[in-house]
Amino acid sequence: MKKFSTWLAAILLAAGLGIVAPGPASATTSYCGLAWGSLTKADRGMSTANVTNIRTGQHYCFDRMVVDLNGPAAGYTVRYVPQIVQDGSGFTIPVRGNARLQVTINAPAYDGTGNGTYNPSDQAELSNVARYQTFRQLAWAGSFEGYTSVGVGVRARLPFRVFTLDGPGSGSRLVVDVAHYW
Repeated sequence: MKKFSTWLAAILLAAGLGIVAPGPASATTSYCGLAWGSLTKADRGMSTANVTNIRTGQHYCFDRMVVDLNGPAAGYTVRYVPQIVQDGSGFTIPVRGNARLQVTINAPAYDGTGNGTYNPSDQAELSNVARYQTFRQLAWAGSFEGYTSVGVGVRARLPFRVFTLDGPGSGSRLVVDVAHYW
Protein backbone atom coordinates (compact mmCIF):
# COMPACT_ATOMS: atom_id res chain seq x y z
CA MET A 1 0.00 0.00 0.00
CA LYS A 2 2.90 2.35 0.80
CA LYS A 3 4.39 1.78 -2.70
CA PHE A 4 1.01 2.46 -4.30
CA SER A 5 0.58 5.79 -2.48
CA THR A 6 4.16 6.80 -3.34
CA TRP A 7 3.55 6.04 -7.03
CA LEU A 8 0.21 7.81 -6.95
CA ALA A 9 1.80 10.91 -5.40
CA ALA A 10 4.58 10.86 -8.03
CA ILE A 11 2.07 10.58 -10.88
CA LEU A 12 -0.11 13.37 -9.50
CA LEU A 13 2.95 15.59 -8.99
CA ALA A 14 4.13 14.97 -12.56
CA ALA A 15 0.66 15.66 -13.94
CA GLY A 16 0.38 18.82 -11.84
CA LEU A 17 3.71 20.13 -13.12
CA GLY A 18 2.60 19.49 -16.68
CA ILE A 19 -0.51 21.60 -16.13
CA VAL A 20 1.21 24.43 -14.27
CA ALA A 21 4.46 24.65 -16.25
CA PRO A 22 4.33 27.10 -19.14
CA GLY A 23 4.55 25.76 -22.65
CA PRO A 24 7.23 26.76 -25.15
CA ALA A 25 7.01 30.19 -26.76
CA SER A 26 5.26 30.19 -30.11
CA ALA A 27 6.76 31.78 -33.21
CA THR A 28 3.38 33.34 -33.98
CA THR A 29 3.18 35.13 -30.63
CA SER A 30 4.74 38.57 -30.70
CA TYR A 31 4.97 41.73 -28.68
CA CYS A 32 1.51 42.84 -27.48
CA GLY A 33 -0.04 40.08 -29.57
CA LEU A 34 0.80 42.00 -32.76
CA ALA A 35 1.52 39.88 -35.82
CA TRP A 36 1.90 42.53 -38.51
CA GLY A 37 5.20 41.78 -40.26
CA SER A 38 7.61 44.16 -41.95
CA LEU A 39 7.00 43.51 -45.65
CA THR A 40 5.60 46.09 -48.09
CA LYS A 41 1.94 46.98 -47.66
CA ALA A 42 0.16 48.59 -50.59
CA ASP A 43 -3.22 49.52 -52.02
CA ARG A 44 -2.99 50.55 -55.67
CA GLY A 45 -6.05 52.85 -55.68
CA MET A 46 -5.75 56.54 -56.52
CA SER A 47 -7.38 59.09 -54.24
CA THR A 48 -9.32 62.14 -55.38
CA ALA A 49 -8.60 63.73 -51.99
CA ASN A 50 -5.69 65.94 -50.95
CA VAL A 51 -3.31 65.58 -48.02
CA THR A 52 -4.12 68.25 -45.41
CA ASN A 53 -2.08 67.28 -42.33
CA ILE A 54 0.39 64.76 -40.90
CA ARG A 55 0.51 64.04 -37.17
CA THR A 56 1.79 61.41 -34.76
CA GLY A 57 0.82 59.72 -31.51
CA GLN A 58 2.16 57.23 -28.99
CA HIS A 59 0.41 54.06 -27.88
CA TYR A 60 1.34 51.33 -25.44
CA CYS A 61 2.45 48.88 -28.16
CA PHE A 62 3.26 51.13 -31.13
CA ASP A 63 3.93 54.62 -32.46
CA ARG A 64 1.35 56.01 -34.91
CA MET A 65 1.50 58.37 -37.88
CA VAL A 66 -1.78 59.73 -39.27
CA VAL A 67 -2.17 61.42 -42.65
CA ASP A 68 -5.35 63.51 -42.88
CA LEU A 69 -7.10 63.83 -46.25
CA ASN A 70 -10.00 66.08 -47.25
CA GLY A 71 -11.87 63.25 -48.97
CA PRO A 72 -11.89 59.46 -49.24
CA ALA A 73 -8.48 57.79 -48.84
CA ALA A 74 -7.48 55.38 -51.57
CA GLY A 75 -4.04 54.08 -52.37
CA TYR A 76 -0.71 53.93 -50.59
CA THR A 77 2.61 52.09 -50.49
CA VAL A 78 4.51 51.68 -47.22
CA ARG A 79 7.82 49.83 -47.19
CA TYR A 80 11.27 49.68 -45.67
CA VAL A 81 13.91 51.14 -47.98
CA PRO A 82 17.70 51.62 -47.81
CA GLN A 83 17.18 55.39 -48.13
CA ILE A 84 14.30 57.83 -48.53
CA VAL A 85 14.20 59.21 -52.07
CA GLN A 86 12.31 62.32 -53.15
CA ASP A 87 9.99 61.72 -56.11
CA GLY A 88 10.81 63.75 -59.19
CA SER A 89 14.32 64.85 -58.18
CA GLY A 90 15.69 61.57 -56.86
CA PHE A 91 17.38 63.42 -53.99
CA THR A 92 18.07 61.42 -50.85
CA ILE A 93 16.21 62.66 -47.76
CA PRO A 94 18.26 61.91 -44.62
CA VAL A 95 16.36 60.61 -41.59
CA ARG A 96 17.57 59.51 -38.16
CA GLY A 97 17.19 55.89 -37.10
CA ASN A 98 18.51 52.45 -37.95
CA ALA A 99 15.74 51.77 -40.49
CA ARG A 100 13.75 53.87 -42.95
CA LEU A 101 10.09 53.53 -43.80
CA GLN A 102 8.94 55.26 -47.00
CA VAL A 103 5.24 56.16 -46.86
CA THR A 104 3.72 57.11 -50.21
CA ILE A 105 0.13 58.31 -50.26
CA ASN A 106 -1.60 58.17 -53.65
CA ALA A 107 -2.94 61.69 -53.17
CA PRO A 108 -1.34 65.09 -53.77
CA ALA A 109 -0.62 67.73 -51.13
CA TYR A 110 -1.82 70.43 -53.52
CA ASP A 111 -5.14 71.33 -55.14
CA GLY A 112 -6.13 71.47 -58.82
CA THR A 113 -4.55 74.91 -59.25
CA GLY A 114 -1.23 73.88 -57.68
CA ASN A 115 -1.81 75.54 -54.30
CA GLY A 116 -0.50 73.54 -51.36
CA THR A 117 -3.07 71.79 -49.15
CA TYR A 118 -0.34 70.75 -46.71
CA ASN A 119 2.72 72.94 -46.27
CA PRO A 120 4.89 71.74 -43.37
CA SER A 121 6.68 74.54 -41.55
CA ASP A 122 9.73 72.30 -41.01
CA GLN A 123 10.14 69.69 -43.74
CA ALA A 124 12.87 67.86 -41.80
CA GLU A 125 10.72 67.52 -38.64
CA LEU A 126 7.03 67.05 -39.49
CA SER A 127 6.29 66.14 -35.86
CA ASN A 128 8.28 66.23 -32.65
CA VAL A 129 8.99 62.54 -31.94
CA ALA A 130 11.86 63.15 -29.51
CA ARG A 131 10.42 60.96 -26.72
CA TYR A 132 8.82 58.29 -28.91
CA GLN A 133 9.83 54.69 -28.42
CA THR A 134 10.06 53.70 -32.11
CA PHE A 135 9.93 56.83 -34.30
CA ARG A 136 13.14 58.82 -34.67
CA GLN A 137 12.10 61.35 -37.32
CA LEU A 138 9.38 62.18 -39.85
CA ALA A 139 10.64 64.07 -42.90
CA TRP A 140 8.79 65.50 -45.88
CA ALA A 141 9.86 63.84 -49.14
CA GLY A 142 7.55 65.91 -51.34
CA SER A 143 4.39 65.75 -53.40
CA PHE A 144 4.85 65.07 -57.10
CA GLU A 145 2.45 64.04 -59.89
CA GLY A 146 -0.37 63.11 -57.51
CA TYR A 147 1.77 61.21 -54.97
CA THR A 148 2.91 62.45 -51.55
CA SER A 149 5.87 60.88 -49.75
CA VAL A 150 7.03 60.95 -46.14
CA GLY A 151 10.21 59.41 -44.75
CA VAL A 152 9.90 57.83 -41.32
CA GLY A 153 13.13 57.09 -39.47
CA VAL A 154 12.59 54.28 -36.97
CA ARG A 155 14.68 52.63 -34.28
CA ALA A 156 14.86 49.28 -36.15
CA ARG A 157 13.09 47.34 -38.90
CA LEU A 158 9.99 46.62 -36.83
CA PRO A 159 6.55 45.26 -37.78
CA PHE A 160 3.98 47.76 -39.03
CA ARG A 161 0.42 47.94 -40.26
CA VAL A 162 -1.42 50.35 -42.54
CA PHE A 163 -5.14 51.06 -42.73
CA THR A 164 -7.60 53.84 -43.56
CA LEU A 165 -10.37 55.38 -41.48
CA ASP A 166 -13.35 57.48 -42.55
CA GLY A 167 -13.95 60.91 -41.06
CA PRO A 168 -14.03 63.32 -39.57
CA GLY A 169 -16.83 64.65 -41.77
CA SER A 170 -16.22 63.88 -45.44
CA GLY A 171 -12.47 63.46 -44.85
CA SER A 172 -10.46 60.33 -44.11
CA ARG A 173 -7.18 59.23 -42.59
CA LEU A 174 -4.32 56.94 -43.57
CA VAL A 175 -2.85 55.34 -40.43
CA VAL A 176 0.61 53.77 -40.11
CA ASP A 177 1.39 51.98 -36.82
CA VAL A 178 4.94 50.77 -36.13
CA ALA A 179 5.39 48.32 -33.23
CA HIS A 180 7.83 49.03 -30.41
CA TYR A 181 9.20 45.46 -30.51
CA TRP A 182 8.85 42.17 -32.38
